Amino acid sequence: MKPIKRILLVLAALSPLLLSWGLAAQTKLSSKQLYSQFQNPDTRYRPFVRWWWNGDRVNAEELVRELHIMKDAGIGGVEINPISFPAGKDTLDTKPLKWLSDEWIDMLKVVFDEADKLGMTCDLIIGSGWPFGSESLPRDERAEVLLTYAKPVPSEETLEMSLFHIFKEIDPGVTIVNPRRAPELVSICLAPDPMNGLEDAVDLSGKIKDGILKVDVPEGKWQLYAMVKFESFASVINGAPGAAGSILNHMDAAAVRCYLDHMADTIEKRIGPLSGHVRALFVDSMELEGNNWTSDFAEQFKARRGYDLLPWLPFTMFEVGRLGDVKSFEYGSKKSPKFQEEVDRVRFDFELTKAELLQERFYGTLGAWIREKGVKSRAQAYGRGFFPLESSLLIDFPEGESWTTNWLKHKIGEEMGDEDYRRGRGYTMINKYVSSAAHLSGKRVISAEEMTNTYKVFTTSLEFLKVGSDMSAISGITHSVWHGFNYSPPEAEFPGWVQYGTFHNERNTWWPYVKNLNDYRARIASQLQNADMYTDIAILPANYDMWTTMGVQTEPFPVKLNVPYTSLIWEAIHKTGGGADYVSEIILDDATVKNGKLCYGPKEYGTLFIVEVTSTTPATIAKLEEFVKQGGRVFCVGKYPEKSLGFKDYERRDKEIAEGVERLKAYPSNFILLEKPEDGKYLEWYEKVMEKYSLPHSITISKPDRFLLQDRYVTDDKSDFFLVMNAHMTEARETDITFPKSITSGKNAWIYDPASGSRVPLRLDKGGKAHFRFGPSETYLLVFNKDGRSTGKVSILNNPVTPVILAEAKDLAEATGPWNLTLHQPHLDTTWTATLDTLQDFKDMADTTFKNFMGTIVYKTKISLDGNNLPTKIDLGKVADICELNINGHDAGMKWFGERIYDIARFVKPGDNTIEVKVTTLMGNYIQTLKDNQAAQRFVLRRNQPYVSAGLIGPVKLYK
Repeated sequence: MKPIKRILLVLAALSPLLLSWGLAAQTKLSSKQLYSQFQNPDTRYRPFVRWWWNGDRVNAEELVRELHIMKDAGIGGVEINPISFPAGKDTLDTKPLKWLSDEWIDMLKVVFDEADKLGMTCDLIIGSGWPFGSESLPRDERAEVLLTYAKPVPSEETLEMSLFHIFKEIDPGVTIVNPRRAPELVSICLAPDPMNGLEDAVDLSGKIKDGILKVDVPEGKWQLYAMVKFESFASVINGAPGAAGSILNHMDAAAVRCYLDHMADTIEKRIGPLSGHVRALFVDSMELEGNNWTSDFAEQFKARRGYDLLPWLPFTMFEVGRLGDVKSFEYGSKKSPKFQEEVDRVRFDFELTKAELLQERFYGTLGAWIREKGVKSRAQAYGRGFFPLESSLLIDFPEGESWTTNWLKHKIGEEMGDEDYRRGRGYTMINKYVSSAAHLSGKRVISAEEMTNTYKVFTTSLEFLKVGSDMSAISGITHSVWHGFNYSPPEAEFPGWVQYGTFHNERNTWWPYVKNLNDYRARIASQLQNADMYTDIAILPANYDMWTTMGVQTEPFPVKLNVPYTSLIWEAIHKTGGGADYVSEIILDDATVKNGKLCYGPKEYGTLFIVEVTSTTPATIAKLEEFVKQGGRVFCVGKYPEKSLGFKDYERRDKEIAEGVERLKAYPSNFILLEKPEDGKYLEWYEKVMEKYSLPHSITISKPDRFLLQDRYVTDDKSDFFLVMNAHMTEARETDITFPKSITSGKNAWIYDPASGSRVPLRLDKGGKAHFRFGPSETYLLVFNKDGRSTGKVSILNNPVTPVILAEAKDLAEATGPWNLTLHQPHLDTTWTATLDTLQDFKDMADTTFKNFMGTIVYKTKISLDGNNLPTKIDLGKVADICELNINGHDAGMKWFGERIYDIARFVKPGDNTIEVKVTTLMGNYIQTLKDNQAAQRFVLRRNQPYVSAGLIGPVKLYK
């Protein structure tokens, strides 16, 4: 198929680079060296932060101060990201520096030099905000959009309507309106309702005079269709001065190159080559606001698809709003079944042509320019209209996104159901596409805009960030870029200049402890970035069917999906001990088949799931035939493919598809139709399928669970490790895990604890089995290598690094109080004392000095213990949020996630014992009081955020 071949040619031209980007220069580490990195990770493994230069109101002294703050907190690098100034905040009479001005570039140099001294890494965003553009873009380099106006008109009357009315009715519903936008009528017609074909449309272009349409509408039901092109239709979202204004036309290669050259040339003229200063140049998500047109689109379409698009185009489009998202799929005249089929096929051709132009003219141009500059690319190669998988193939450090919350306000760590693929997930649907592309092209550094936060800015805990970013790692992410750090001088009114993001700032109550989170993430990254995820199952989503019937959707938050459970399939495979990647028709067509495996780049897949795919290409069917004949297995979920994609000669190509599928059915053991899973039972469905068909899985998990997630990785020296997490924040999960001899033979087994950087032996029974209890929010690496001495083969009841199961321990006493409290609010520089007879959650207290508290609380009480029966453990119960325990003047440690259980055998004594618990709360309850504060209004009060738990809530129990 020509469109597929065209993209393959683009990829082929870049193929010598695909396996080298981000990987070839990396030194291969032995198991011993990997453990050394786990204990003390190099800076390159540490999380980065998105560093917003708010309004570019920056100065050298403050930039240096903030770099040091981030370095001390365990941050390894920064993404310099100029952005608009937060609305309503006091500018403190600071001067905004224009993007690419000498003064602005001088600030870049200050940061580059200081970061180099500190051993930190710098990335730099291209432009500002998203998608990039500027106030000074020439008109012929600005993005364009075509929109359809479709409204019923009264019959047997004279219709008189101004073009201004039409333009106003479909004025693009963009995020930032562009005052420079200019509408132009492309076509106008009357169409009967319903329609049977293009021949039913009546051209009205000759009925317009002086901007007024005047026509006698015939008898019957009619719709007025108008196709309108808007030039300069949208503005950059949150662009800083000099890089705001009109969005660049990303489908114009010359315009893209001009923009990139202007940025690089201006910077390099003043401070020298960018390659001496930055690791990567970054492209934010391509939310092109529905951009779907360029000056030669019609010509390109005809050359690629073989027919004229324009007569069809009005009938392929839906009513759209912000970001190009569809407001209504029921738009315009109803269509006969045959005409609807043809319109849908043209829609696919339109979307495919758009994706090809973006791939070739934007990412192809970007890739060539990046190589010339001698730096790397880091990009969120998705948005609206891009290939969700293939675009990331061209990026050195492909990037996904994880979110603390989205519009659903879903509860990470509390829910993980199958009813909605979004709820409870820290990762977004795009992550698996991004990581799959990285796996297919041999890349190990896969970054994420980590824990994007536009809602719980002041109520996000370190534990929440841990669990969400661990889930992101399960989706294939290996490099965290926190969202984010706001440039904010100390003299700014509390809480400071806040544009977006989790409040990574020294004013946050948990900032003294944030290095623990960053150390934790660095330890995991040090292992993931030096290994390859083991995946031997491929999944082909029905994306092209979606393009056909619904058009492209906005990633990573599509308004609607045609097969919404697709991501639950890969989840189920991983939750049952396996590993999977997404593929596409383009990948399959370019793959080779060897010994019953689909081979692409470094990956080999022996099993392929085709999830409710209705339409595909003859080339894909031919590749499936070759695969099945060699012993590969294809599982068609819900249906067999039954027709082709696109319009031209579709009846002939439909016949090829049907005949190919019939030939495939001659291999019933290898080409298998599966019933669609029942809603809400995708994990159970896959368990049965895996057992019935003996599907591959690296480990056997006795009790697969929605919250128990795993990935397998293989290192350069052929060691194996499993990243295993319990995604539930309040409940433990238990299971047996059996490891096959292919993994355990000749190797030593370990449990690596990323929270501490330590390891202990993992003891297996003779069958390779061990029993595990994963406490709330716990994540471990189960490692099999040749480093260290043999661990023996002893069956264990519990994960050796998990606290004892207190349900099986003897309850000796409860510390009921009274509790003496010392409360400190650093932001107000106030300290006072109080007494509570019993522990209470501050959010439920009527006294607002408690209800709205933010800071640290030291709880102190005494308890008398029997010398003949001293406890060995203490469980603090529920704590919100971070706690430090002191027993009889002895430091028992700090905990920031999971169960607040401590070993206290060394510290307790007969008679009176003093228990002291220091609790650090979150900020949100105090922010509720700032009624006149812009940041509080935006992120707390206007969003009607509830109060959150605060303090030592208990019960506090001691156990033997």
